[in-house]
Amino acid sequence: MGRELVDRLVEPMLGGVYAGRADHLGLRATMPAVADALADGAGSLTAAAGRVLGPAPADTRARDAAARRPVFGALRGGMTVLVTELLRQARVTLRLGQPVRALRRGPGPAWALDIGSATHQECVVADAVVLAVPPPAARRLLADAAPAAAAAYAAIEVASMAVVSMALPADAALPPSTGVLLAVDERHAATRRPFTAKAFTFTSRKWGRDEASPVLLRASVGRRGDTGVLRRDDEDLLAAVLADFAELTGARAAPIAALVTRWGGGLPQYDVGHTAAVASIERSVASLPGLSVAGAALRGVGIPACIDTGRAAAARVIAYLNASARSAGRDGGTAAPSV
Repeated sequence: MGRELVDRLVEPMLGGVYAGRADHLGLRATMPAVADALADGAGSLTAAAGRVLGPAPADTRARDAAARRPVFGALRGGMTVLVTELLRQARVTLRLGQPVRALRRGPGPAWALDIGSATHQECVVADAVVLAVPPPAARRLLADAAPAAAAAYAAIEVASMAVVSMALPADAALPPSTGVLLAVDERHAATRRPFTAKAFTFTSRKWGRDEASPVLLRASVGRRGDTGVLRRDDEDLLAAVLADFAELTGARAAPIAALVTRWGGGLPQYDVGHTAAVASIERSVASLPGLSVAGAALRGVGIPACIDTGRAAAARVIAYLNASARSAGRDGGTAAPSV
């Protein structure tokens, strides 16, 4: 299809999702359904995409209904609603701000975790552990317990990004779209200055809003290897993305509120060979009873993919704890496993 399609469509899309570069990301890791269609004999990329998307509805009314169906969905009140409800139903003890400094096996079949600051450490003993952490942390924690998994995690590079969230006055105008993706090296017309943002999401357009409410939008900043832009302070970053927004839309409304959120090393890179690394991680961890892994480093960085890995990890832990409880019952023990 030509390099232009990669530079103007594929690269901006993947750069938005992974903060990565299209020439490094692996097809099977990022778009496994397309890779499977090609492996099954699809004669071209277009044919493979057609197989994944499926045939268009033959009926005109069905096509119109499909076109009107929302592409995106969210929880009213934001994702915190889900987290709050999960905590309520699970009846767990949540401990925040407690870095895990070490993980080791013992005593017995249990796991020991050293948590807290360097000067105020505490050892927590648990029958089962699920690691849902970025690759560098997973590599460090598994270095002794699962060296093969640690080596595979070490092969997964990470990229950093920032999100600049803004609230504009209620009468500010947004373009008639849910957002815009920017190609690498896209520049301002007059100054030829590169755009700082790699994508804008017009939040109010995407999710809807009350007409009297502020207009909400956010800008994503940061690609793999582009660390200089993230060294700017918050005010400079906000000014730069506002200039980008004005160049794209002509709107020059000053925000009534803004927040810069930085995610250092927050996005794992699904390079060629990523699926092999994940397989190595899962094989190594599977040999250690009571230990499981989950998170964005494995089978997708989006929320649904992370939920899938969380469900799978929970199922493995539950199976292990149930088996341990049955064994304790046969042996005359009465203590219930703890996590």
